[in-house]
Amino acid sequence: MHAEVILFAHHVENLTGETTGPPANAVAIADGRIISVGDASSLAPLRGPGTAVHEFPGAAILPGLTDIHAHPVWGSIEIGRGVDLSGASTLAQVCARLTEAADARPADEWITGYDLDVNVFDGDPAGSVFAECLPGRPVSLMTRDAHALVVSPRAVELAGLTGRETFTDASSVEVGPDGRPTGYVVELQAMDLVFAHYPEVPVDTAAAYVRHQLEQLARGGLTGLHALDFADPSEAVYRRIEEHGDLPLRIRCSPLVPADSSPEVWQEIAGLQGRRGRRWHVEGAKFMLDGTADNGTAWFETPDTHGENRRPLWRDLDAYRAAMRFFTDRSIPTATHAIGDRAVRFALRVIEEAGRTARAPHRIEHIESLPDDLLGRFAELDVVASLQPVHGTRHTRADGTDNWSRRIGPDRAAHGWRTRDLLDHGAVVALGSDWPIGPGDPRIGLADCQLRRPVEEPRVAPVQPEQAVSAREAYAGMTAAAAYAAGASDELGRIAPGCLADLTVFAANPLGLAPEAQPGNAVLATVVGGAVRLHPNTAKGRS
Repeated sequence: MHAEVILFAHHVENLTGETTGPPANAVAIADGRIISVGDASSLAPLRGPGTAVHEFPGAAILPGLTDIHAHPVWGSIEIGRGVDLSGASTLAQVCARLTEAADARPADEWITGYDLDVNVFDGDPAGSVFAECLPGRPVSLMTRDAHALVVSPRAVELAGLTGRETFTDASSVEVGPDGRPTGYVVELQAMDLVFAHYPEVPVDTAAAYVRHQLEQLARGGLTGLHALDFADPSEAVYRRIEEHGDLPLRIRCSPLVPADSSPEVWQEIAGLQGRRGRRWHVEGAKFMLDGTADNGTAWFETPDTHGENRRPLWRDLDAYRAAMRFFTDRSIPTATHAIGDRAVRFALRVIEEAGRTARAPHRIEHIESLPDDLLGRFAELDVVASLQPVHGTRHTRADGTDNWSRRIGPDRAAHGWRTRDLLDHGAVVALGSDWPIGPGDPRIGLADCQLRRPVEEPRVAPVQPEQAVSAREAYAGMTAAAAYAAGASDELGRIAPGCLADLTVFAANPLGLAPEAQPGNAVLATVVGGAVRLHPNTAKGRS
């Protein structure tokens, strides 16, 4: 049997720690899978007249990186149509960016934005300022955690918000002392009232946005991601992209189970399992047990400094317990968003009651503040700790002056994003970005994990530096751990015969680089199912 593709590099890096024989520098691929790992002499018999050979001198071949938690469709659409507010640290800067965007658009067109830092407000966020810089304009800005909007008075009017709305989850339309909406719209059900008035994005346009962003993510080294959603227009977008080619990476979609939803809704989500295209499929279900600490909607053992962060998003906890049992009984793995300590504790208890599925382990997402007594429970119950440490490095400050730290207090802030402690207690720690909420380039996030600060800001103090991990541990979090979380350790996250040929080729082995050098470590190629994608200006393949 001849290989269809052979990759040559300086080194093949297997992050699982398993020994596959002598040091290797080449990988042979056929039918989308790895058929041999070795050196030039051992792979020579597999080279035939039709074999495509790609040589990467000095490079390292790693298992393909998988982002364990991302939102590729709505994230791409928000970026495609919205104003980027990242780095805007004052209201004046926010208004300047909005005004520049508005000047190029019709006077009555919505202006949307993303990555709004709530720390720009002096107190609770409010949209009145946008009536001053953009009078009469509907403005809707998504906060950095994507769990709230700050909207202008005109947007409040168009959406018909009154502040008297009621919701089945922890959503709210905040009001001021006068009883009128302030423009601060919290959590998903309330946000949907505003989204309903956004101009519709055609499927072709949405597909172009998504494909562009996926290509950017692939250039950073990703070969896969877990989409923790599957709302419209996800399926239509994926199918439209695949009408004209392949997705740049694999996507595993887990639909959201709405808080306090009915068994009829659960059955609909169960019916989506297995739906697929060439490089995307539906597997798993996502719960949001609580919200976010910044909004006061996370669920902690005791209230925060505002008297909030003390209730779950699921009002009926028995319903959450029943939903977990429903999906587990059908061997559908779950991922529970749980940020507050009490939410994590309750999720672990319910998972213990429900048991593991045969297909893949259950997961808990985010785990922003974790008490000591829960550290060992993840390994004990075989629950994957799915963390996004970039939230800690980029949304909080070591001096505790950020909104998150001020709200929950120094004791709980000191227990944030405990990657080191969880690993030391035997947990499987899978890493993601929550893109577009965190940076999508995995090299940035993985460097942050090692430094506990933004990699590009050497003067910034690290956040809980004792929670730093090694380069090997960080990259394993997006390879072997990600595969385990998907119940795919026999196919992904390793470089071994029989595994899917999903690989990332770096100019240098990141395990031998300082964290500060890793974001600049060129990705020469990504390989998905044996299909090699050379990245422009960084690689020259030879066939």
